[in-house]
Amino acid sequence: MEPYKFTVIEQTGKLLVEETWEFASVEEAKIKGQEMIEEKGFAHQTHRLVNTSGRLILFHS
Repeated sequence: MEPYKFTVIEQTGKLLVEETWEFASVEEAKIKGQEMIEEKGFAHQTHRLVNTSGRLILFHS
């Protein structure tokens, strides 16, 4: 399992959420990460999911 950093920000730049999620692969992070984002109600807010090397996995603005 690898750690991925999930963040949600307001349009003002204020940080709303910062969590670490763990997934087995980038593919799993894309699929399960999107599901988790929708479940938490952040699908329409500015958010991103990155891996530890800074690679952008999911992004919505």
